[in-house]
Amino acid sequence: MTTVEPTAPAPAPDTPAAPAVLADVAGMLRDMLDEDGLDDIEVAMDTRFTDDLELESIDLVTLAGTLQDRYGQEVNFAEFVADLELDEIIGLTVGQLVEYIVRCLQVAEGS
Repeated sequence: MTTVEPTAPAPAPDTPAAPAVLADVAGMLRDMLDEDGLDDIEVAMDTRFTDDLELESIDLVTLAGTLQDRYGQEVNFAEFVADLELDEIIGLTVGQLVEYIVRCLQVAEGS
């Protein structure tokens, strides 16, 4: 008997896919880091906010506001982080955030 692995739902036509969201988030981060002269840093899915970008909690608050400005109420960074343990927040990657944003946008499109 064969088992079929469930697949993630395809994004709705108007919902940005992960590469587009990654580009948006990377741009937001570069704008934030530009103030520290770090705007040329490589931002990828495995980039960690704390270890690689050296962001502090105030930077994450700023990012949350920027995400809300870009994506609206559908993406709630504070809610996303509230469900994480401290060590998960410290190890949070850009990819995890991108996946969360894509899921939020897919749910919003389906509503």
